[in-house]
Amino acid sequence: MPDDPFVSVAALSSLGPIRYLDARDQATFDAGHAAGAVRVPVDEWDTAAKAADAGFNKIAYWNHALGALGVDPSAIAVTYDGGQMTNAARVWFILQYFGIRAVILNGGWPALSAAAGLPPGAGPAKGPFQAVPGAGSVGLIDRETLKRQLDGDAHVFDTRTRAEFTGEDARNRTRSGHLPGARHLSHTDLLDNGVVRPAPALRNMLECAGFGAGDHIVTHCEGGGRAALGAAAAVRAGYDDVRVYYLSFADWVQDESCPIVRD
Repeated sequence: MPDDPFVSVAALSSLGPIRYLDARDQATFDAGHAAGAVRVPVDEWDTAAKAADAGFNKIAYWNHALGALGVDPSAIAVTYDGGQMTNAARVWFILQYFGIRAVILNGGWPALSAAAGLPPGAGPAKGPFQAVPGAGSVGLIDRETLKRQLDGDAHVFDTRTRAEFTGEDARNRTRSGHLPGARHLSHTDLLDNGVVRPAPALRNMLECAGFGAGDHIVTHCEGGGRAALGAAAAVRAGYDDVRVYYLSFADWVQDESCPIVRD
């Protein structure tokens, strides 16, 4: 898998065989998509990932869901969305977590639709898919593990809006704010004119936010997408110990034993 989770349109031809995965809704997919692309049912995946009876541990579900994409082990999955980058990042995180080689198309569909001479997408794989949980370089972390690591082991990267971080935007909850010691960079800060910033700029931003070399970084947001984008950005910036708290603040706030601060 390429070290950089992001790929530009210009670099697509350097990847070898690719499989386009479209993370937009059905209507926008039907209106136009990359040749040979398959639409990912992102909402269904997200619901399954957060369901008590499924989650990331129900391998039979993920074998079927990921197998339906027809991703061939010899091809790299290129996922894109409408340009917000969060759904594409969500798909990328799940793919790589279960052992599929994947990258995020920087700039999404706007960049792709404006390009000419795109490499064709590979055809679907013929054999079944076998998910391997934890196979990717970016891992998953749960609430209890993160709670134990708040003593300094985890360096929390909060990718929500500033108002969510401070607690001003409580999202109709009785508790709001952020995890103790969390550093904040909104997911929108990671973008410049619709594309994720270059590695040196991201590295500088993360260092200014308080992250150091070798830190065990745990990203979170409200419900997974922005956290996945933050994780991909951290990897692009050169950090190699990155985890995603996919259930994020919506899960954390439900447990009264989980500390929340406002400052």
